Amino acid sequence: MFFWDPTYIIIIPAIILSIYAQGKISTTYNKYSEVYSRAGYTGAQAARAILQANGLYDVRIEPVAGNLSDHYDPRDRTVRLSEGVYSGNSLASLAVAAHETGHAIQHANGYFPLQLRSTFVPVANFGSSLGPVLILIGFFMPAFNWLLQIGILAFSLAVIFQLITLPVEYNASHRAMALLQSNGMLAQDEVKGARRVLSAAALTYVAAALTAVLELARFILIAQGRNRND
Repeated sequence: MFFWDPTYIIIIPAIILSIYAQGKISTTYNKYSEVYSRAGYTGAQAARAILQANGLYDVRIEPVAGNLSDHYDPRDRTVRLSEGVYSGNSLASLAVAAHETGHAIQHANGYFPLQLRSTFVPVANFGSSLGPVLILIGFFMPAFNWLLQIGILAFSLAVIFQLITLPVEYNASHRAMALLQSNGMLAQDEVKGARRVLSAAALTYVAAALTAVLELARFILIAQGRNRND
């Protein structure tokens, strides 16, 4: 929200975790970006090999600008890897590339949580952008108190999206580690480094989900306080 009230204290744990998670992924990724895989695969090569091993010959792999901007786009079935991951042959590059390829395999296999998340994208965007605005209007304009309730309902859709994201991301990371090992891209002593990269990345999703849940709890407390005052 755009004003201070005592309920802000609720989201302090989420803020602390988010700061820690961002620092953790940055330091872990940078560390293992300097540890090169003995198998010599680049991220793009690893992604292509994994896709082909799973019979996915029509999924594209493209470089994308930015750092840690890697993602899988189910709309056009494309794995987009940041430039460092695409051409890099580090443990970090392999871990990230395999993770995004894991999403492509989820999509091909009809993994239900991924399908559910994709369905929720439009309503989640609506809830995260419009929900807080409606809550703000409802709080400052008592005549439109009903907007407070609608705003909370809208924002809850964004919270559900964040919660659905957790199993999707954890499953993709689990698939990534299994795929890297089964395809001979990681030696046994390299597994720990790749897993640490994925674990650090997963923590950012946990932080995002916790932030959303605690924000929703804060909005509900604000609404309850308004009802008591009325």
